[in-house]
Amino acid sequence: MLRSYVTIALRNLRSQLIYTLLTIIGLSVGMVGGLLIFLFLRHHVSIDRHHANLDRLFRINTDLHLADGSIEYNPEAPLPMAATLRKDYPQVEQAAFLIMNRELTVQVRRTAMGQSAPLRFLEHKGTGQVEPEWFDILDYTWLQGNPKTALRQPNSAVLIQSWARRYFGNADPIGQTLTINNQTEVTITGVVADPPPMTDTNLGLFISMATLKQIDPAYEETNWGFLNSTNRLYVRLKDPEAALSLEKAFPALARKQYGAEAKFYQFHTQPLRDIHVDVKRGGETIRASMIWSLGIIGVLLIVAACINFINLATAQALRRGKEVGVRKTLGSSRSQLVGQFLLETSLIVLASATLALLLVALLLPSFTDWVQTPLTLQIDPSTSLFIGLLLVIIMLLAGGYPAAVLSGVSPWAALRGKLTGVSGRGFTVRRVLVVTQFVVCQSLIIGALVVANQIRYIQQADLGFQKENVVLVSVPANQKARQEAFKKQISQYSDIVSVSLSHRPPSSDQLFGGSFKFNGSNEWVLFPVRDRLADADYVRTYGLKLVAGRNIVPSDTVQEYLINETLAHQLGFSNPQQILGKKLQYYSSPVPLPIVGVVKDFHQKSLREAIGPCLIASKADWYARAGIRISGHNPAQTLQRIRQTWQQLFPNEVFEYQFMDEQVARFYQTESLLARLINAFTGMAILICCLGLYGLVLHSVGQRIKEIGIRKVLGASVVSIVALLSKDFVKLVVIALLLASPLAWWTMTNWLQDFAYRIDIGWWVFVRAGLLAIGIALLTVSFQSIKAALMNPVKSLRSE
Repeated sequence: MLRSYVTIALRNLRSQLIYTLLTIIGLSVGMVGGLLIFLFLRHHVSIDRHHANLDRLFRINTDLHLADGSIEYNPEAPLPMAATLRKDYPQVEQAAFLIMNRELTVQVRRTAMGQSAPLRFLEHKGTGQVEPEWFDILDYTWLQGNPKTALRQPNSAVLIQSWARRYFGNADPIGQTLTINNQTEVTITGVVADPPPMTDTNLGLFISMATLKQIDPAYEETNWGFLNSTNRLYVRLKDPEAALSLEKAFPALARKQYGAEAKFYQFHTQPLRDIHVDVKRGGETIRASMIWSLGIIGVLLIVAACINFINLATAQALRRGKEVGVRKTLGSSRSQLVGQFLLETSLIVLASATLALLLVALLLPSFTDWVQTPLTLQIDPSTSLFIGLLLVIIMLLAGGYPAAVLSGVSPWAALRGKLTGVSGRGFTVRRVLVVTQFVVCQSLIIGALVVANQIRYIQQADLGFQKENVVLVSVPANQKARQEAFKKQISQYSDIVSVSLSHRPPSSDQLFGGSFKFNGSNEWVLFPVRDRLADADYVRTYGLKLVAGRNIVPSDTVQEYLINETLAHQLGFSNPQQILGKKLQYYSSPVPLPIVGVVKDFHQKSLREAIGPCLIASKADWYARAGIRISGHNPAQTLQRIRQTWQQLFPNEVFEYQFMDEQVARFYQTESLLARLINAFTGMAILICCLGLYGLVLHSVGQRIKEIGIRKVLGASVVSIVALLSKDFVKLVVIALLLASPLAWWTMTNWLQDFAYRIDIGWWVFVRAGLLAIGIALLTVSFQSIKAALMNPVKSLRSE
């Protein structure tokens, strides 16, 4: 029996080869989209899930509730809190503190050809000072060394295996030394295996916390008010429910440590599994809402592909009707017919799955580079389960309805060709499915247009400073004389327009600031101010615009302030001229100093955040960046001159540079990633819709071939016939646009709320999406329609 079913199924699939190919390609495209989304989402939801005690692992966050009512959500905590939690709180089984380094110069001496030469690395990520309890909380596989003692002593360090090989080659790293920032030597006391790639705690070099004061002498180890964005505190609780009791104990801890200022500090526990998608507190580039959205898009792609199958299968119902009638007359039961049709569906689905897996394997390397996420196609339990469920769902969803429809027809009606309810132009379910398919397609098109317009707006927005042709170079801290010499020498080059030394450029992912007093008042102003500590050439180099007063005078210390328009407005001055001469007292100076100028507002971070109050002042001890505006005529030659000067003045440092516009672009990695993903999956949805439309048009033309012949004999033009065949499909596309527009508008309006500065979704977006969809539909329909309209009417009328 099964052999007979398979033989008949293969014969039917071969006899309608075009429909079979359209169905297989449509399903495979949907599966490719669903599988790529699954791999992408699995990577992000698997971050840090490999730890054995995951349900008991938490990070301690500090939310600052400011006097003006605003809240700053921070991922950090004070360093002394770790010891306090270990000692005084029974809910905490273990606690460990991490201080990540933004930049660290690592020097290692390696012997080659009998000579010893230093190798230097400028590590931007992956290094930090950690307490030894770190390895009691998170899971690592130790290859060498003792996790209990490896980081107990000062000047000790642990490496992951790949970093050990990078530093020391094949030599045994234990007992070897590294020189940190050209001043502190640490000895390697342990090596651990590389952690899984799905982790956010991806350190490669662990330095003992006891070495902290040698690396950063200014760090205030016992100060509970010393918060830094590089600080992290992780805990392992005795059980997951202990998080609630620990939260209840935090207010008392804040009152004990901060006294009257405790109201500003609120500590919270956050599960380790939630950190990756918490963009608000410094997570990675993907939000939880984006994960859900991509999951929905993946489901919709599968549904759109299944709709193709259903439409094409039911469109052939008339051809299969007589077969069904004969089978029923000869005694076939409905269950046997359903089994026959589901077997055909299964063969199509298996062929589609095979093609989809092949396409994913071919596309994955390019897709991985495109979305900048390390993805792999491994047939592991989770992938096998996903593919298995996907196949079963598609078989039931795509094959169930056609099988039920075809097996349920009356034998008498089937043999007499009276299946208009299934195959005629009035088949309502098929039209609903086509509309549903185009709702998915047009929603994605509208989303792609909105994301593209927002990104274009971001790229073209006036940031308040000039980002083009500015090279950013990190300069070693606490080397004021050499910094000035570097600035002076490169300023003499004809292709250097201007040079400024500063702590950070105008727009940075790191914000520094604090409270201040204004105009002789003893009371702190309710809102904080952000600072940009820089020399007097800062305004010129970055193209900041003075709207009142003058620039600050050259100085190594804070002598006077420039402020932005927002600070002047929040202090109650609508006219910037009126605030000139007023005095401001900030933590960078023990005495009030005058405001000498007001600059036009500039964006200190991304356009997701509103411009905040900001001041500019000189403080040479904090300078860590050189901003170099170049002419841009020959950037390669200019960079080579800068490098040569650097190597003369900083022979023990690693030279690296970055263009300012590249740094600004990094703020919008999430949006760029979303745009790439939506564009890719919109293209897939359009292809699926085109395949489905082509199959339906092919069927429609076949059903109306004699009608077309009669119309031509009676004088109908090719244009009128094409319009006749196309108008029904265009109507369905217009209906889909009307349904998709409010859904897409609501979704994209919510997405735009993440931006303080955003576009308005204009009516033209929906018109453009509709015209694009209609154009795609007409292009798909027109080929077969024109072919039918040009057919000789004699042949049309003789067609059976």
